[in-house]
Amino acid sequence: MTTPHEHPLTPTDGPSSTGATPSAAHEGLRAALAAAPVIAILRATSATRLAEVTDTLRASGVRAAEFTLTTPGVLDALREYSADAPPGLALGAGTVTTPAEAQAAVEAGATYLITPTTSVEVIAEGVRLGVPVLPGAYTPTEILTAWRAGATMVKLFPAAAGGPEYLRAVRAPLPGIPLVPTGGIGAAEAPAYLAAGATALGIGSPLVGDACEGGSLTALAERAAAFLDGIGR
Repeated sequence: MTTPHEHPLTPTDGPSSTGATPSAAHEGLRAALAAAPVIAILRATSATRLAEVTDTLRASGVRAAEFTLTTPGVLDALREYSADAPPGLALGAGTVTTPAEAQAAVEAGATYLITPTTSVEVIAEGVRLGVPVLPGAYTPTEILTAWRAGATMVKLFPAAAGGPEYLRAVRAPLPGIPLVPTGGIGAAEAPAYLAAGATALGIGSPLVGDACEGGSLTALAERAAAFLDGIGR
């Protein structure tokens, strides 16, 4: 099981820097983001189409998907999809705000957790459960707090508020903390964030569009292919 980071300013390749053996969940997320540094964020008014959308994204080259807990019926969808998830796909739960939600998501099949804020309690629960945690943070203080609490990576949110230059600025004093900018990043902006040092990108509506609400899966596949082509994947 991972432990909180004792030396947060030392460059690291992830949780193994603590001396703990990375879990299969950590290795799975790392491999998925190495193949394509994108986490697709699926937020919808119903969980009905999450499986179809995820299958389409994976067929297009996306290897990490986040089912947000604000979606009605999402735990059942997580449970059903994870029971027969295709190899090479990292399936996580997003908008996790309490330790109880974290536990429920992992029990339903989530292999990593993403939070909107810097919740030390949720981070600690993720560490206890042995899964990667990507807490939301924006300021250097929040980022460092999340990392010291045991975050695997830190979600820089809302990324569009400061853009790639803000990412570059916060990475200067905190070079060893893997950051995943999220929020308001389209295909045109994505390369600049990666050039500024992003480990991966959290992408919602610019990638998923209306697919979760009945929109065209063909159009989704085209957006995903164009997005990955734009970042050289």
